[in-house]
Formats: sequence, C-alpha cells, structure tokens
Amino acid sequence: MSTASLTDTDVRVRDAVLRQLEWDPEVDAGGVGVAAKNGAVTLTGYIDNYSGKLAAERAAKRVRGVRAVANDIEVRLKLERTDADIAADVVRALQLRSTIPDSVQAAVHKGHVTLTGKVDWLFQSREAEKAVRHIRGVRHVINRITVAPRAVERDVRHRIAEALHRNANIDARHITVTVSEDKAILTGSVGSWLQRESAERAAADAPGVVHVENRIVVEPASLDAVPDEMC
Repeated sequence: MSTASLTDTDVRVRDAVLRQLEWDPEVDAGGVGVAAKNGAVTLTGYIDNYSGKLAAERAAKRVRGVRAVANDIEVRLKLERTDADIAADVVRALQLRSTIPDSVQAAVHKGHVTLTGKVDWLFQSREAEKAVRHIRGVRHVINRITVAPRAVERDVRHRIAEALHRNANIDARHITVTVSEDKAILTGSVGSWLQRESAERAAADAPGVVHVENRIVVEPASLDAVPDEMC
C-alpha cells in the first residue's frame, strides 16, 4: 500500500495501532507491520508464539477507528519443539482447567493443535482453546469441539439481553438479541471491537446456546474530533 493512497485518518489509525502494539506487554512488536485503509487493519510480519499473534490482533481491535482486522502474522518459533512435547503440555493444560471435561481431546501436527470432543457448554469449548494457545511451540489452534444440544430455556433471549445491559464493557442500547433453536443471533452496532467481543462472550454463556452468530457492526466515533496524541 503506497503512502500516497492513504488518507489522514488511515495514517492516524495505522500509527495508533503501531503504538498500541508497542505498548502491549504480550506483544513483541519488533517484527510486526501494520497497514490501514478505511478502518480495515492488516497485520503482517512474524512473531515467535501463537498467543502473541492473537494478542496483537486484540491490541489492534482496541484502537479507536478500527473496524476490521486481517491477521496475517506468521508464527516463527525461536526454538523448535517436537509434536510429542507439545502434546504432553496440551494434556497437562487441559487437565489443569477443572471446567474442561475429559471428553475433550487434542491432536498435534507440526505445531498445529486440533481440539475435538463434545462438551455441555459453549464456554467450555472456548476455555479449552484458551488453555492451549499459550503453550510454547504451538503455531495454530483449530477448535472442532462440538456442544451437546440441550433444551434452551424459555426466557434465554431475555436473560442474554439482561446480561448485556449488566456488562460494564458493553453499550447494549443498540444491540438486538434473537434466539433461534440453539443459536443466539446478535445484531446492531457498537463503538468498539471490545464491546462486540464482550457481547459475544456474554451470549455464549447462556444455558442451551450452542452457537453465537455475531452480526454486530463496529461503528467507531469519527477520529476527526480526537487530537492526534490521543488516537
């Protein structure tokens, strides 16, 4: 992307993302590049662990003006590990989390971890993924855990809406919740990716919800009224 094609807002968003990456202690930003165009940010380069790659994406999403993130960062390990060593650490990590049932299994191939099995709650699937992403040597995590279908409580839509309004991280005034069988559908708009993802996590905790379809649009406030040093 040529500098000449960038608007002032693109440059401010790009620079703000770079500063946020440098600020975040979970991210080694030395090898990460950033491009921005019309609110869409692309992360490139390399980093030495998978959790750092995800942390870089989270950091970019926290920046005002970011509407989408393409994470093309490559994980390059400083020290290679065998799949057997990674698998042993995966087993221990899953066992240490009491919320993850023994039905969850993992396979490791060239540093790529694939999770399978069946759980009762959607949050358990997400907990399993979080448990293994920080393991040294992991390049990528593929989550194929399924959630066992169960009866959705009659007032679950109302309960999800209440949970959204209770959450201090979410401005739920413009979010609509629809429940279809075992799927919760979120629509509307919020001002940041943090709010969007917080809303999805809140819906995933609802009893009987197997899938969350997050259609919420991020519509950040204009950067024009924000001083450069505040972006």
